[in-house]
Amino acid sequence: MNKVIGIDIGTTSVRSALYNADTGEFSIVKQKTVEQYYPQIGWVEEDADEIYLSTILCLNDALDSALLDVKGIGITNMRETVVAWDKITHKPLYNAIIWQCRRTKEYCEAMSEADKKLIKDKTGLVVDAYFSASKIKWLIDNVPQVQRAFSQDRLMVGTVESYIVYRLTGGQSFVTDVTNASRTMLFNIATLDYDDELLQLFGIPRKILPEIVDNDKVVGEYRYEGKSFPICGLIGDQQSALYGQDCLTPGSAKITYGTGMFLLFNTGDKIPSSESGILSTVAYKVDGKACYALEGSVFNAGTAIQWLRDKLGLITEASESEVLAYSVQGTQGVCFVPAFTGLGAPYWKPDATGLITGITRDTGRAHIIRAALESMAFSARQLFALMQEDSGVKLSFIRADGGAAVNKFLMGFQADELGVEVRVPLNPESTVLGAIKLCLKGLGIENKVVDDGIAVYKPQKAHDEEYKNWLKAVERCVL
Repeated sequence: MNKVIGIDIGTTSVRSALYNADTGEFSIVKQKTVEQYYPQIGWVEEDADEIYLSTILCLNDALDSALLDVKGIGITNMRETVVAWDKITHKPLYNAIIWQCRRTKEYCEAMSEADKKLIKDKTGLVVDAYFSASKIKWLIDNVPQVQRAFSQDRLMVGTVESYIVYRLTGGQSFVTDVTNASRTMLFNIATLDYDDELLQLFGIPRKILPEIVDNDKVVGEYRYEGKSFPICGLIGDQQSALYGQDCLTPGSAKITYGTGMFLLFNTGDKIPSSESGILSTVAYKVDGKACYALEGSVFNAGTAIQWLRDKLGLITEASESEVLAYSVQGTQGVCFVPAFTGLGAPYWKPDATGLITGITRDTGRAHIIRAALESMAFSARQLFALMQEDSGVKLSFIRADGGAAVNKFLMGFQADELGVEVRVPLNPESTVLGAIKLCLKGLGIENKVVDDGIAVYKPQKAHDEEYKNWLKAVERCVL
């Protein structure tokens, strides 16, 4: 039996999944929550040891459930999060600084326009505290344990998968994959290597960073109960969802609807360039060839429905939003911009706040809830329009995953706004499935199962006037 374990190291939990490449049988074996800490306003941390121990617990449970009959282990992870640890003891020197952390916001904003352009040109990223480089610099500049380890040549720094693989292999493998490396602001997406000019700019020596590897490379072995299991298929979570959804041709794209909304648009071997606030990134690198993508990150999507449920009490369950959205013909002019934690792409305005406009005495809860769902589709329409313009590649189809992909109203409305087919897969766990598929590929095991999806939404008529009104509402947030 060709069984593979996938480990998904998410923002607030770690999960293990078991997949059979012969039958398609898939199951989430174990999930372990990881606590977040907020030592100051805007700071977000986690105990790196807890992340590792949660990973071990989930991995070992999956191995036990498969009776150790497993070919390999693939790993996907939250991106941009940074861990610093000791080369000798393997122990973390400080809490993991999570991608959501804004402690380096002022540092990033103070960078010169010339330096910001240099970083954008080389990395495809906008300068923001979201990415890893400023977090690494903060650790070196502010944490005595990190400084001590650095002076003793014992410091190692990497994103989460680097730390986890180092621990799983007993310190034998110090690696990162191209997708996670591409989120550091230290990685040149043209040369596919760290960039010496950027390393010097941030004051980060190359020797403390992990080796960069392809996504289908075997990077080490994990030993358990007297057996060795190859680790293969490291990839950042959003790129993993793209690969897991088989969006492997130029023009194919995926949308993940979660707390935020993440869009990845495959541009093939063409390195995309955007002046529109869209990120250029590495989608994956397999068989020695890199594939690129444009990415749009929307900070708030599912949070809008959570807010309407938990703070306003307009619904008791998220699933009610679908029924209520269908119950009205439109929003009667209501527009919702859920910028609870600022605006991501294409604006990158972390200080923006949300708003609801167009409310009259005829406005009911169904109109507000429908407007919240429409805002997700309108965000995607805006970003994909910019992506197609920037890349010269035409959008061909969309694969959707995440919690809101079960909402039939949203999926149909999304298809209308994008003018292409939206397909929801049978297996909604696209993120961990991407790491599993890469593990299979790296080990030379054929995946015999094709996921044709459970629902296909074909586009009808776009809502152009409503979209224009929503864009005007967004502009008010940006000002």
